Amino acid sequence: MPISSNFTSILEQQQEITFLHCYPNGYLKYTDLCNLLQLTAGRHADLGGISFTDMQAFNQAWVMIRMRLEIKKLPKWRDIVTIKTWVKSLENSRSVRCLEMYLNDEKIVGCETFWAVINTQTRRPEALALPHDHFQKFDKDATIASTKKIDISINATTIANRNVVLSDLDVVNHVNNVKYMEWCLDFEDPKRLLHQEIATLDINFIKELNWNDVAVLQKETNNHSTLYSIAKEDKKVYALEINWYQ
Repeated sequence: MPISSNFTSILEQQQEITFLHCYPNGYLKYTDLCNLLQLTAGRHADLGGISFTDMQAFNQAWVMIRMRLEIKKLPKWRDIVTIKTWVKSLENSRSVRCLEMYLNDEKIVGCETFWAVINTQTRRPEALALPHDHFQKFDKDATIASTKKIDISINATTIANRNVVLSDLDVVNHVNNVKYMEWCLDFEDPKRLLHQEIATLDINFIKELNWNDVAVLQKETNNHSTLYSIAKEDKKVYALEINWYQ
């Protein structure tokens, strides 16, 4: 698609929180928080002519490598939030995109994401084939800390095996990144999630999982953090580090 006449290098988009986004207590799910942020990033890419559809002309797609969320509080059902996003850097096959969520002019979530361009046929990274100079890059952070490589413990305990099913897959034909978080959070104490005790989430996407793959979930809990990892045939594919409010 051509670059939209509505394109701006910083996108601000309003979003109403519906009951479909919420836990039973009426507050936004952590997984749906990630979905809303990524939908806003996708909308910005659409407007700027570097969407999935645009990139498929070159057999390319964006995939997320790392994500960090710093969460002050969550919005609730019927709240209208404003999500802002901008590109911090975009060079060759890699890009850093920042996002923020506001409620009544108060910043409640900051997020930094690290993306790579892959060839959807070879599944290998390659430089973005589309022009992007019209995206102004901003040396502006949305989070206190940047995304990081998570140190996956060798002492974690296996808690479950899971077969990948069709509903886990997205348009890139691999397990959608939010699905991994959903699998992990299902093993947390629901009271901690409902009471909004998560302060930060750090996420690494290491390798793909595909239909019928067997995922092995592992967990380790420390004083104020919980570390999950997911593996396939002894090779790590995902890591999630949760830091809890004390």
